[in-house]
Amino acid sequence: MAETPSSYPVDLTVDYPDKLSRLTTFFRLFTIIPIAIIFALLVAQGYENDPDPSQSHWLGIGFVFVPVLLMLLFRRKYPKWWFDWNHNLLKFALRVSVYAHLLRDEYPSTDEEQAVHLTMSYPDARQDINRWMPLVKWFLVIPHLVVLAFLEVAAGFCVFIAWWAILFTGRFPHGLHRFVVGVIRWSVRVFCYAVILTTDRYPPFSLDG
Repeated sequence: MAETPSSYPVDLTVDYPDKLSRLTTFFRLFTIIPIAIIFALLVAQGYENDPDPSQSHWLGIGFVFVPVLLMLLFRRKYPKWWFDWNHNLLKFALRVSVYAHLLRDEYPSTDEEQAVHLTMSYPDARQDINRWMPLVKWFLVIPHLVVLAFLEVAAGFCVFIAWWAILFTGRFPHGLHRFVVGVIRWSVRVFCYAVILTTDRYPPFSLDG
């Protein structure tokens, strides 16, 4: 039976803001620098050790990927503290991303949820995850990556339009906000499926939550 977005074990919602600051929106490229540096420091060691830094995004540098893959393959186990690390780092990354996309005004917290809500179920590795699936997921998500490449370009245009709209009205157009959040949600589901390996349920081709 086809997977419906509402039943998927990974979901993201971002509260729609009533009003956004024109000032911080105008200077967002500068105000984001300190928190971006902090996030970069979390993943810098992975980049230093990666022989091909251009591929680091897809390998999930900063996230526990290879150890999880090996544990699932040989022990059929996903250590809870590795899951918690991936979960919390992803939530932090999403808060930074939401701020960068002008979706919220709150400065990204390193630990508080704020207005960015990520639901990610801890898997029962023996019941929910096929030990061999992590070896082929990179191939299975290729259709998603192709579609997301176009969607992310469209989201970039939406953010550019929204930047002007916020400067004049103090609001992020609701339809554009919903679309940009949907693209991020789709990306997160693919990332959880293929990189941090929290589920074997194939991500839906959907922007909806």
